[in-house]
Amino acid sequence: MADFSNVSALLEQFAQQSVVGCSCAVSHKGKTVFEGYAGYADKAAGRNIDKDTVYRLFSMTKVIVCTAALKEFEKGRYLLNDPFYEYFPAYRNMQKVVVLPNGTVEFRPLEHPILVKDVFSMSMGFPYTMGDSVNGHRIQQVKDRLTKQYGKYTLQQEINAMAEVPVAFEPGTHFLYGYGHELVAGLLEIVSGKTVGEYLKQEIFEPLGMESTGYRYFGDIRERMSLFYEEDENGELQGGKGMLDEFHEPDALFEHGGGGLFSTTGDYLAFATMMANGGKTPDGAQIISPRTIDLMRSNQLCPEALKDFRNDYLAGYGYGLGVRTLVEPGAAYYGGNAGEFGWTGAGGTYTLIDPTEQVAIVYMHQRMPNLEREHHHRIRNAVYAALD
Repeated sequence: MADFSNVSALLEQFAQQSVVGCSCAVSHKGKTVFEGYAGYADKAAGRNIDKDTVYRLFSMTKVIVCTAALKEFEKGRYLLNDPFYEYFPAYRNMQKVVVLPNGTVEFRPLEHPILVKDVFSMSMGFPYTMGDSVNGHRIQQVKDRLTKQYGKYTLQQEINAMAEVPVAFEPGTHFLYGYGHELVAGLLEIVSGKTVGEYLKQEIFEPLGMESTGYRYFGDIRERMSLFYEEDENGELQGGKGMLDEFHEPDALFEHGGGGLFSTTGDYLAFATMMANGGKTPDGAQIISPRTIDLMRSNQLCPEALKDFRNDYLAGYGYGLGVRTLVEPGAAYYGGNAGEFGWTGAGGTYTLIDPTEQVAIVYMHQRMPNLEREHHHRIRNAVYAALD
């Protein structure tokens, strides 16, 4: 029988030393084989982390949204090598940033159009707004203008406005983490005729029984959500609201493709388990084809883009259609299986999905900095060592 005592010990260690609270759940061959909870969701109030605790997923939203969009790919609604402008005509005449040897910045027309696969693989040149880049600043200016004009606005309004922003390079030539999956979500809305929130609820959350997952607060979700902890000037963790919490309010309009969902450990494990088991629910319903999952976890980055993507945390990995994917197990510092895939959230959430051994891991905490390298790989290694 599998012994997960080392995983439990890690959770307790984390909750005592580096986070206020955390949780982890593991499935193997379709069965939940471990659940562990340690510490607090709200330390000051004495509210413990437990199976009902709700977490902000941030970028772990991406895995779900890209899975949903690939369900429409299976229906023939679009091709990965389609120009993105076929679905958003405003993107037909895009420009790119060119920095001349003397430091002067110019905007020049693209030589090749952005393809649908480029937005999935974030190789189309739109960053997030943090950092100091020409087009990152332009993206923020567009957001500020839309807010001034509309107050609250929709994903479709933002995507169409973003077409005025130059991309950082020729599509497909580099990797740049950022805005690509908002475009994936927008494509999903166009080809399905539903908002991304409606689609996820009907096609993924309800079939999998994910009753505590969504974009907007409902029921007692607000009361069950973990506080978000950040270090103060003395290095002490202080709890409060999290980034993007305003988008959870019932009157919000915008639904992110690259973030914005909340979930419980168990809910997300239901999704990850389905993906690890060939796209099937426990009752045998096929959510997505195993062949499409194989496509999703196939590296899409060229050698130059792989250099942009990899760091110590992502050593040995490539990037597929919305997910990191293990391509060189020996370079990843653990004995995993090629094709293992998943992603991470800015607040410390993590998922690993391994169709080879039908393993799914979900780990959750809520803090910044998110300690991804310090926590996630230790959990990963301990889980794999414990498996039968």
